[in-house]
Amino acid sequence: MPLFDHLGLTVEDLDRAFAQWNPVLTALGCTPEDGEMEGGIAWWREDDTELILYRAPEPGGEPHRYGRIGWQHLAFAVGSRTEVERLHAIAVDAGWTTVRDPKVFTRFSDRYYASFVEDDNGIRIEFVHNPPRDSIEG
Repeated sequence: MPLFDHLGLTVEDLDRAFAQWNPVLTALGCTPEDGEMEGGIAWWREDDTELILYRAPEPGGEPHRYGRIGWQHLAFAVGSRTEVERLHAIAVDAGWTTVRDPKVFTRFSDRYYASFVEDDNGIRIEFVHNPPRDSIEG
């Protein structure tokens, strides 16, 4: 059983958010729910946490800004550096903005390889490959 049941995020334009999130979540092995649920769209993967995007109740809201109290980012753990690069490219092709290109973040460890992107709503995600110290790079 996953620790978190679901993660819900509010977006300004649900259609645009779907166009940005669906390629990324599909590449991560998630499946969108059939049809739009009331006020949102959800993706799931086996017994993993469900991710839901909700339409903002009122138009004209201010996008999230990194560093404010609240949301910072969501990190997706992947199996290799190549997968970090592949997912980063998929996100950028879908309209995400690059925050940090794929690279080693030595401030965490010499194995911590990651990239960061933001969607149109200022929602930041990370793709990270951080193998255990005794493993061989994949």
